[in-house]
Amino acid sequence: MTLRLFTAITSLSALAIGTLASEASAQQPNSANDAFPVCGSGQRITRVVDGDTFWFRGEKIRIADIDTAELSPPRCQRERERGLAAKQRLLDILNSGPLSFKIGARDEDRFGRKLRIVYCDRRSVGDILVAEGLARKWEGSRQSWCE
Repeated sequence: MTLRLFTAITSLSALAIGTLASEASAQQPNSANDAFPVCGSGQRITRVVDGDTFWFRGEKIRIADIDTAELSPPRCQRERERGLAAKQRLLDILNSGPLSFKIGARDEDRFGRKLRIVYCDRRSVGDILVAEGLARKWEGSRQSWCE
């Protein structure tokens, strides 16, 4: 299993992104104004979708090592509440410090999302969300948040 690491440098309010490396080619150059808003209307370039998915520079990223409650659609009120809390916390984390991404055994999921283990200030974003009760470790399949 080959692991590749690329780093994105951020400030508290905006991201300054270095060139992202992929197998085929480098993508976009540095930019000082990439902040993470919540996903809504408009272009999906850098936005938070839910507690374990976000857009980063036009690529949809799924945090590979966790699962959070669904928002579209939630199966119960409890799942909705946990999903909203996870989404807000992910937004706060992504805007708080330097990010780095690690590619594991699979590059993409069946929906075309890039699967990445995400770190903020060298700390796993997944571990943070799990420790705060907003996510579960990914065990290969979804579990109910309604029980």
